[in-house]
Amino acid sequence: MKNLICISIILLVIIGCNTTKSTVFSTDKPKTESNDTIKIANDELHYEVIIIEPGFDFWLHSTAYPRGFHSQTYLENKNYLYVSEWNNRVLQPQIYNPNLYEMTIQYDPNIDYGYEVNYLIYNYMIYFQNKYNQKLYGYVPTK
Repeated sequence: MKNLICISIILLVIIGCNTTKSTVFSTDKPKTESNDTIKIANDELHYEVIIIEPGFDFWLHSTAYPRGFHSQTYLENKNYLYVSEWNNRVLQPQIYNPNLYEMTIQYDPNIDYGYEVNYLIYNYMIYFQNKYNQKLYGYVPTK
């Protein structure tokens, strides 16, 4: 069974994650598809990340810090905080826009998703916060 991570304007999902930590790192590179879609897959860890967001690919290549700027530990810690707040907002549609926060994310901090997955999730969260004027946790960099 493949795990799925899908990020879009109104959809951000991680499905079917294993509960054991793996030390296998992804060597896959993101593939840019038409209609501004970024996809990364790792058959060894059985997951796939799909980010569908108009403008994100351009922002990722023109504005985001380059790969390697932040450590994987930094990205994992930030992603855990961002995802936790995201999930809180999904559960409060009367307070937070349900068109922005439609589905919860099952991001397990005990799973090693690898650098590339964490890099893409982190940068999507930064992009999302800046584009939609949201603040999920702490200081939101413009990069």
